[in-house]
Order: sequence, then structure tokens, then C-alpha cells
Amino acid sequence: MIHSHAAINFDEAPFLVIWEVTQACDLSCKHCRAAAQPLRSPEELSTEEGKLLIDQIADLHVPIFVMTGGDPIKRPDIFELIRYATENGVHAALTPSATPLLTREVIGKLKEAGLARLAVSLDGSTAEIHDNFRQLPGAYDKTLKAIEWANEVGLPVQIHTTASRHNLADLDHLGTLLHELDIVMWSVFFLVPVGRGQKSDLLTGEEFEQVFEKLYKLSKEVKFQIKTTEGMHYRRYVLQQHVAELEREKASNGRETPAQFRTQQWATRRVNDGRGFVFVSHTGNVYPSGFLPLVGGSIRQQSLKDIYRDSPVFRTLRDLKQLHGKCGACEFKEICGGSRARAFALTGDLLAEEPCCTYQPKNYHAPQPVLVG
Repeated sequence: MIHSHAAINFDEAPFLVIWEVTQACDLSCKHCRAAAQPLRSPEELSTEEGKLLIDQIADLHVPIFVMTGGDPIKRPDIFELIRYATENGVHAALTPSATPLLTREVIGKLKEAGLARLAVSLDGSTAEIHDNFRQLPGAYDKTLKAIEWANEVGLPVQIHTTASRHNLADLDHLGTLLHELDIVMWSVFFLVPVGRGQKSDLLTGEEFEQVFEKLYKLSKEVKFQIKTTEGMHYRRYVLQQHVAELEREKASNGRETPAQFRTQQWATRRVNDGRGFVFVSHTGNVYPSGFLPLVGGSIRQQSLKDIYRDSPVFRTLRDLKQLHGKCGACEFKEICGGSRARAFALTGDLLAEEPCCTYQPKNYHAPQPVLVG
């Protein structure tokens, strides 16, 4: 489910739409953006409203559509919605929770409905680490079973991991475990302190770079793709490594030689919060990201296209000239731009520089604080 986005104008249409079909979930994960709860809300989009949303996504030719939660399996109509998306040419992915609801039979039905990809969370290489994070004994074993069942029916599997203080020391071991599993992508989420996510769990800028190094090294050894979410500066890291490798090759050969890099197509994508990315809440509110609580509009009142193209918050996020601090001066801002969600969560400024980036742009000098007294 890797798509070229070269022809997509991010001012006109998003590359990725995520729909939070429900906030109901039987887990209480420590980082949960949605602060999910056991029961479904009566304010959720109905089946018909969901189909209208899918119609709009089809009309915009959005390459990637993800149904998330909460736990999407808590919606009885989830198979009907996936089938409707498939019939209308929309490639749907799903992010269910590893609870007793996720059975072999359910995964078979998801495949039959036309699901393009199953994404499950794995936050540690051991049951102790993962189950503590997910606050549910047995979640680790359930996740591994779900992967096995998806493999049995030929349903591609993507792994989601939230990188934070709780598992930083375990990421190498987790990468080794994933190497042994049959998956197509590892998506590493970098914490944004919203919902249940705590600032104390947030990695430092130096630790971000350490994780980037781990991911880049692993990317050269494994068959699956690696991408980051709310870690946009991994793209900068990858390009820096490419340049360094080219220079080393030139030095050893004495001439320019096209290097053969086996790198992830995802590494240089320009998607960012509100720029190629849309999050639709369970009640139909449209946000630039599930981690950025600024409403662009409601699909119960406007079309998704109009909200994405014309909402002030979306238009602001797509105007990179407005970025503040070193993000505004950075030569990598076109492919990165920093996490707008993290900047907002930590500073209250939508356009502030990425708080967890150590890179200093060329010829950039931070303004000196004004001394009063």
C-alpha cells in the first residue's frame, strides 16, 4: 500500500486521511491520544455519515485511508464500512486493539471485506514491557497471535510503536523481534503530550537522534519499510546520511558514482500535520492531526474538501514561510517542517520550532533573550 505522491498537490487534496471511527476501547494505554473509554459515544458518525465521508475520500483520490479509534472493532458496522470503501476504490487500513474482540474469525472477516492492511501496536520486545504500557495482561501474546492470523489469510501487517521513555532501551530488541515477523512496515510514533501522553515520557532531542540512528541502520537490514509519525526530522537525518555516504564513496573511488541506496520510499515524504494529512474525529470534526486539537471544521456542516482547502488552520500549516525559529530558517523545512502538534502541545504556538530537534540550520543564529533591568 505504498503510493507515489509526486502528482498530489497538498494544497488541493490530502495524501492520508485517518478516521477515528470510535473512541470506545477496552484498553487504557498510557500514551492514548484519545483517552479512550469502554462505551461508544452516541455522537459518533453513523454508518450513512461514514459512507458519505468515504465518498468524499474517493472523490479526492486520497491514496491512504485509515480507520482507527479507540478500537474500530467496537463498531458493529466496521465490516460494512470497509466493504463500502473497497467497492468505491478506497484502500482501507485498520488499527484494532489487541483485546479478546480481535479473533481469528474477525481477522478473516476483515480480509473478506477487502481490508488492505492491518496495523497493530507493539511497544516492547517482551510481554512485561508491552503489557505494562497497554495496561492489559496478555496484550503482547494477543498481538503476536493477530499477526499470525493475518499472515494466514494473506493480510499485510503494519506494526505501530510509540517511542518514549518507557521503551527507549528496548528498541534494539524490538527491532530484532520485528525482523523475525512477517510484516510490511514499522511505523514509529514519537510521543506528543496530549490525552494520556505525559511530558515526562517525552524523549529529548538527543534521544530522538539516537532513535533515528537505530531506525536508519535497521532499514538497511530488513525487508519491511520503516516510517515515523510526529518524527518528521527523521527525513532530514536520512538525507544527511545519504549525503555522507555519497561523499565517502566519492572519496574512496575518486569520482562521483551513483550510490545504490535501499531506502524507504517513506523517508522523504513531505506529509505533515495539515499538509497532506487529515484527521476526522468520531463526531466528524476535522483536525490537521489527531495530536493537534485545533478544529478546521465539521463534515456534518462542510465537505472534507472545503475544510482541507480553505480552513484557516490548514492553510496556515501549509504555508511554510510562516514557521518560526530555526524551523523557519531550516534548509530541510520542505521535507520536514517539524512536528506542528508537538510544537503546539509544548509551547501553545502552532508555528513554533520543533521542540525535540537538535539540528542547527546553516547560517541560523537564535535570537538572544532580551535582558530587562
